[in-house]
Formats: sequence, C-alpha cells, structure tokens
Amino acid sequence: MSKLRNACTGLAPVHVYGKGFSVAAGLMLAAAPFASAEAKAPVAKPAPIAAPVRLPSQSVDDFYRARSGAPLWLAPKSGDAGQQLLTVLANSRIDGLDPDKYHVSVLNEALSKARSGDAKAVQAADRQLSEAFASYVRDLRKDPGIGIIYVEQQLKPTAPSPFAALLDAANAPSLAAYVGQMGWMHPVYGQLRQALLSHGYASDHERELLTVNLERARALPAGRHRYVVVNAAQQRLYMYEGRQAVDSMRVVVGKPKYPTPLMTALIRFAALNPYWYVPPDLAAERIAPNVLKRGLGYLDELGYQVMSEWVDNPQIIDPKTIDWKAVADGKSEVLIRQLPGPHNSMGRMKFMFPNSEGVYLHDNPERELFEQAARLYSGGCVRLEDASRLGRWMFGKELEWEGAATEERVPLNDPVPVYITYLTAMPDGGTIAYYDDVYGRDAARLATMAGGGTVASR
Repeated sequence: MSKLRNACTGLAPVHVYGKGFSVAAGLMLAAAPFASAEAKAPVAKPAPIAAPVRLPSQSVDDFYRARSGAPLWLAPKSGDAGQQLLTVLANSRIDGLDPDKYHVSVLNEALSKARSGDAKAVQAADRQLSEAFASYVRDLRKDPGIGIIYVEQQLKPTAPSPFAALLDAANAPSLAAYVGQMGWMHPVYGQLRQALLSHGYASDHERELLTVNLERARALPAGRHRYVVVNAAQQRLYMYEGRQAVDSMRVVVGKPKYPTPLMTALIRFAALNPYWYVPPDLAAERIAPNVLKRGLGYLDELGYQVMSEWVDNPQIIDPKTIDWKAVADGKSEVLIRQLPGPHNSMGRMKFMFPNSEGVYLHDNPERELFEQAARLYSGGCVRLEDASRLGRWMFGKELEWEGAATEERVPLNDPVPVYITYLTAMPDGGTIAYYDDVYGRDAARLATMAGGGTVASR
C-alpha cells in the first residue's frame, strides 16, 4: 500500500502518469483497505439489517416551523434584502441560469402585495422568496463540470438542503449584505458576477472571459474553514480563513506542455528533506548534457542517483553503465533522483495531498524563478515562494527540517483543503485583473460555448 501511495503522490512527476495509471491507481487505492480487512477479519454471520435512521426533514416548511413562522426576507431588521434577492434572481442569466425557473414575475407581484403590510401577504411573499432562494442556491452550488479532479469527494460542490441554505442566510450578521455579497458563494464568484452585472469590462472578449471564469469560481468553497487556493493562471497561492484571504505568495506552476491540473484535495502531511524524482525529459534536457560536459562527478556534486525504478527502495545503478549520449539524444530514458540537500529541487519540504496525478506543493531553492513575471517551469507541481510560511500557517508551528530524516513525514492533524484553479480574470481591488491563458483553457471553453455549450449546469 505504501509503495503505491508514494507512487501516486509525487514519486514520479505529474506527466509521467498516463490515464491508465490514474484509473488503475484509484481502483487499487480504493480496494486495498478492504482487501486487507477481509484477509484479517474472521468469518461472521450477516448482521441483521437495522431499521433506517429517520433524518429530520430539511424543507422550507421546516425552516419556518423552527422560527414559528417569522419572516426572514421581509423582517424589519432585514432592510431591503427581499428586493435585493429578487434583483439577483432576475439577473440569473449571468449565472447561466433561467430567471423563469425562479418565478421572478410572480415574486415581484407578491412583494408588491406585501408592501401593504398585510400579515398574510408578507408571509406568502417571504415563503416564495425562500423557495426561490433555496432553488437558486441549489443550482449554483453544483459541480460546474469543467474537468476538476476531486481527490476527496467531500470537497466536490454540493447543494445544501433548503433548511441549511436558509439557516445560513438567517445567521448572517446582515441579511442585506449577505445577499449583496452572495454569501452562499466564494467571494471571487460574487465579485466576478458584479463585474458582469455592472458592465465592468472593456470589450466583448473581456465579457466572455468573465463568463468563463465565473463558471470556474463556482467550484470554490463557500464555507468558513481554512483552505488554500492555488490560481495557476495567476501563479499565486492564497491562504483563506473563511471568506478572507489572510496571506498569499508567488508560486511556480507547470509548463504549458505539463499544465498544473484543476484539482481539489486535502493536504494531509508534510515531508521534510524530500528526494527529487527527476522527470525523464529533464534528465535528457539538463542532466545528461552536463554529465557529457563535466563527467560523472557532476552527479556526485549535485547528489543525483540513477535508479532502477520508481519505488521506495530502488536498486542504485552505477552511472558508468548508462549511455549518457543516448539519454541526451532522447533515445534512452534514465530514472534519476536527487538526494536531500542544498541543491535539491524540492527544497527542504513538500506538502502532500495524495493523488494519482503526482501533484503536490513544495519548496524550491531556485529563488530567481520567483522574480519572473511568467513562472511556468514545473512538471505540474506547485513550487512555493515561502514553504516555511505556508507550513507555519497550516501546522501552527515551525517545521524543523534540520536533523529530520529523509522524507520524514509530519502529519497534519486537521487536513487543509487545497483548491487548484485557473482564473484568468481575478478581482483586484475595485477592478478586474486579466491573466494570460497560458494553458489554452479559455480558448477551448469559449470554442465550446460558441458551439452551443452552456456556462452553468442546469
């Protein structure tokens, strides 16, 4: 199990693995714990089927029953929250949704009647607003279906029950502000949507980019926990606590030919003093030419070892037996790892969220890369400007690599979600900043939309 898990979490670089490996690894990882349990567990008679647990209902009616019928949207302290919600629903085409689904014209009429102050009219309009709100939240909080790899299924966007959606709204310090900021979505979503709504764009192309990025932002979390967002297009990492980015740093991401994938996962542990497993293409491009030029001493100087295979304890091969000219010419492949040390390309630590793509976050001693505007140099992983700072934020302490063993694991007691996204349009103060479509994902999505694709999952 450990060998497979290591192989899935960065033993080889991201582009080493093909689709077949990803599927097979996923199946094996899923099956392994059960196989082990079956081998050890004694044979027992089938347990009697327990009666199904009856969960409390989570409907709009239950919400009002819990508050003794008191209005939410039209309560005196709610200000103009009801009218604001109606405006949001009326403009839901921006979200790729149909306003008719939320009965906007009926809601408008109900609100007009409620202004008379009649208790029954207020109650009826409030319930209708709640029904529409719950339906709208449900539609927005679905997986946008844009090719995200969900390593942890619990991080996949899921719609809350009507009761939960309404309770979250009711608990907001200001319901009007909650609606205005779209508090049920990630802040980036609300800001991009507002830019579209207010025509905060300079061209049709910018409008299209806002639409595409609004779709991607739907997959970002709306919760109040701690999490990491990596924006590969911006080449920047953000540390979030609830709805607030509390810190950020520059990162290096994948080359255009090895794009960092869209992914959500749980950071589960740090590995101190890691090996670097060299991608075969880099062994051909960087290492073999230097061996030919400087001799085998180059390998010893930088701590490179030739390996038999990508496993935990490989056979170390004598580099004299390698045809380095064939490696440099691309006619032969060689597997190389770099020992921990000052020259190691992983730096002193990496943060692991085990996945079949071999993607992770790691330190990087090549400091000059972070001074460049376009930081596209990795094989798919994310290199950190300040790995120690991220470690302190996640672990609440300094990660001491000095004296630690090679690949020494430090478990994260409360795993931290990481969302690797691709936002080429990002809020920047009161404006929107646009970033190059380095992986061609905007162009591909816009071509799909031009062919009749929709922005939001209906």
